[in-house]
Amino acid sequence: MKLLLIEDEKRMAQALIGILRLENYEVDHCSDGVSGLQFIESGVYDIIILDVMLPGMNGFDIAKQARKRGVRTPILMLTAKSDIDDKVTGLDSGADDYLTKPFKTKELLARLRALGRRGIHSADGSLSFGDISLDMAASALTCTANGQSVRLSEKESRILEYLISNQGQILRREQLAVKIWGFESDAEYNNVEVYMSFTRKKLAFVGSRTEIKAVRGIGYELRYIHV
Repeated sequence: MKLLLIEDEKRMAQALIGILRLENYEVDHCSDGVSGLQFIESGVYDIIILDVMLPGMNGFDIAKQARKRGVRTPILMLTAKSDIDDKVTGLDSGADDYLTKPFKTKELLARLRALGRRGIHSADGSLSFGDISLDMAASALTCTANGQSVRLSEKESRILEYLISNQGQILRREQLAVKIWGFESDAEYNNVEVYMSFTRKKLAFVGSRTEIKAVRGIGYELRYIHV
């Protein structure tokens, strides 16, 4: 799972990054509000951890702007203020949850797990779309219409996870490259095309009517073909 941490306190940020990486989260970090909003708009994150007091733009305004621009990524807002009015302001701005500093590591991780389970995840933690079910823990793809299953590579699993999590949207090749390979990777767009081809073959193997459609000049979209 890929997280974005927007926090300007250096020691706090370093501590959080260390904790989250130990829990096997991928973490990107920025320390000002303007850059934070730009990172959010990349659309490659599963959860955003957002501090309220930031240089350039505060967390409330970042959340408002992100929601206005159609960003649906869960936001966990952090603040040193515990007043009920501040909590209400944060939630009204578009945050999904609110955590007051100082907080316990266990509580932070529990809230992140809860946010990660929202939306398209079923009760057992799998993801579904059309006639497919994706078990990320087992890296297994199953066609629910016939019960046929196949193992996926790590990148195939992450591609399908990203497509299912953003169902109904066209994902740009740039977004997929950053999401799967990271900002620092030298991966080129042909890597995306190669792994899309592998993933399509797995969908065909299990007999699914779910397809990854290429939208010319833009990117890819997950579609279910009804009979």
